[in-house]
Amino acid sequence: MTVVFIHGAGCTAEVFDAQTGAIPNAIALTLPGHATPGAPATIDEFADAVTNGLAARELRDVVLCGHSMGGAIALELALRREPRVRAIAMLSSGARLRVAPAVLEQIETDFETASRELPRYFYAQPSPEQLAASTRMMLAVGAAQTLRDFRACDAFDRIDRLGEVSLPLLALTGERDVMTPPKFALALADRVPGAQARIVPQAGHLALAERPGDVNEALRAFVNHVESSI
Repeated sequence: MTVVFIHGAGCTAEVFDAQTGAIPNAIALTLPGHATPGAPATIDEFADAVTNGLAARELRDVVLCGHSMGGAIALELALRREPRVRAIAMLSSGARLRVAPAVLEQIETDFETASRELPRYFYAQPSPEQLAASTRMMLAVGAAQTLRDFRACDAFDRIDRLGEVSLPLLALTGERDVMTPPKFALALADRVPGAQARIVPQAGHLALAERPGDVNEALRAFVNHVESSI
């Protein structure tokens, strides 16, 4: 079984550095437009790109682990019943990902300021190094693609279709996540048959970087559960 990580808006595969070395058989994808040519603008288009990536790597029995926007992509593929995907983990994500109009406006009109201010909402207790790393990543992705990402999130809404998900699902979020708060994970667990929620204490939106030990433990347990049920 292969664990495939999908990053969120304004990020790259680098955001999963604490996971790929700790989770067996794990790889992290960088979505088109974030480090290579291509400019997907919707969750559907990102899902197509991930499907193509799985096929190109000839992967089977995949657990998709998506962070934020990546979680929306994983959910979309679960709803499509992508045959390569056996389970999904939605990290700091939800079935609806509204973005404040002020955030979209700032990304569009003053991206440099947005790249410094938005990371403050990513962590419960950020270090200067964490803030700087998130800013560097967003600047590397660039204003145009970051704006497309956040608009894709804002347009995403699959709440009414959650009952259609038939795959094992883990919804994990930080206790102090202000972007996708714990109620998002609890709603997924409540509406998706058999889904489970895990709330990571003392962590924000980037719990995977802030509390990697807790996140990795939860992911390993989830993958083991999925493997044992095949």
